[in-house]
Parts: sequence; C-alpha cells; structure tokens
Amino acid sequence: MSITETPAQSAPISPLRRSKPALSPSRAGDFKQCPLLYRFRAIDRIPEKSTTAQVKGTVVHAALEALYGMPTAARHSDTAVGLVEPAWDRVRAESPDIADFISDNDLATLLEQARNLVAGYYEMEDPTRFDPESCEQRVEIDLDDGTPLRGFIDRIDVAPNGMVRVVDYKTGKAPREFTEAKALFQMKFYALVVMRMRGIVPAQLKLMYLADKQSLTYTPDEGELLRFERMLSAIWKAILVAGKSGDFQPKKGKLCAWCDHQALCPEFGGTPPTYPGWPEVAATSSTQA
Repeated sequence: MSITETPAQSAPISPLRRSKPALSPSRAGDFKQCPLLYRFRAIDRIPEKSTTAQVKGTVVHAALEALYGMPTAARHSDTAVGLVEPAWDRVRAESPDIADFISDNDLATLLEQARNLVAGYYEMEDPTRFDPESCEQRVEIDLDDGTPLRGFIDRIDVAPNGMVRVVDYKTGKAPREFTEAKALFQMKFYALVVMRMRGIVPAQLKLMYLADKQSLTYTPDEGELLRFERMLSAIWKAILVAGKSGDFQPKKGKLCAWCDHQALCPEFGGTPPTYPGWPEVAATSSTQA
C-alpha cells in the first residue's frame, strides 16, 4: 500500500499536473449514481457551470482554513468574518472564470451569506480552544489491490491521548433522505483513508452543517470500514472494466433533473461524444478525478 499525505501548507495543485484517475468520494458516488456521469466528469472532463452555492462553499472553506492558520488567541469571530472577502479574492485569483457568472448584486449577497455562515460557526465550536493538526489535507492512498483513493480532508484533530477526529464543513443544511446516505458515504470514505494512513480507526467523524448549525457524527468500527473498503474496490474494478470497453451506461434517476449533461445523454435523446479511451494519465486540478 502506498500512501501520500500532503501537508496542509503545501502549494496549490497546478492545473497542469497530471495524475492517474482515482476514486474520490465524489467520483465514487458519480459511478454509483450513473456510470455515464462518471465518464463525462472523470474521462471526458466536460466542463460544468459552478453554482453560487458551490462558490460560497469554497469561499467559506478558504476563510476557515485561513482562520486556523492564525495564532489560537487571534481566532475571534470578528476576525474570522473579516477573512471572507480575502478568501473570495483568493478563490477568484485561482479560478478567474468564477467571476464571469456572478453579478455585483449576486456577489454582495454571496459574501454576506458567507459572513453569516462563518459567524454562525462560532455557535458550534470555539476555535480559540484547540489547534487542529491539519486543515485542507490532501491525501492519496493506493490500497493493497491497487485501488487509488484521493481526497481533501477539511480538518484533522488529534487529542492528547492520540484519538483522531475528522471534521468536514458543509455550508448547506443538514441532510434529509438520500442526501444523508451520501453524507454517510463520504464519512466512511475518509474514515477508511485515515485508518489506512495512520493504522488506527478514527474515534469520530463529524460533518458540520453551518446553515442550520447542526452536526452529523459517525463513529466507525474496523469491520465496517473493511467492508466499505471491499465495496470501493468493487466500484474501481467496475470502472476499469467500463474504461477498457468504453461502456459507461446511463442510469436514469431522480438526480437527472440537476445534471448538466442531459443534452449528451441517451436517456434524454442525446449522443455522448466519441469515447476518448481510458487515460493512462488525466489532467486534474483537484481530487475529483
């Protein structure tokens, strides 16, 4: 098993860096939801429009990352709120196209909502009382059978007794119905990554939903994570089989209404582009490969 744990303070990943396709929580979820969607995103890499909700989430994450880069005693609420606009500047500098679809009025609303989310975070926990081990941790793991796992972990806390907690921020509301299953899938994914990185089962995984100030916690056990690992390996094997043949079948469902690719989907009368073949390497600027 090979493992890479990139320090939180490392430079951003260049858009020109090339790496082999891998499973992130998003890409594994895509294949389970619809193999063709996985193809469009991971192989064809067809651009999708960012939503204001996604941009807002990125800004809030960047502000909280900057907050935990400050000395513990300086992490006051007013200071955190003041980090939102610099976070937007950073996000815009890294992805200039984002600003193209956000009007001045929309931007003002987005930043105000982001400031409210950051201020509300202080009702959930006090960041002046602890220091996380890492923030925005990029992790890469190849399982023993070759299944490559990739991801970003928002925050890793380590208690004095060595117990590990993994924290993920969500800027939406706490999940309902099918979205709760998606959240649990992500939590198990990162629990497995931490177990394989460190050789211990994390004591807790915590999703913090900033919009309604609720948390979803998960306490994993090793047996459950080993079963989950086998499931991820099975997903990866199915992806490799489809990748070799090019047979990524569409699967119609409730989430199709939110898909950007209906015009290319056979379920909606569309025709996918010519299959480019399974890439030996694929350009990527994130863990979403």
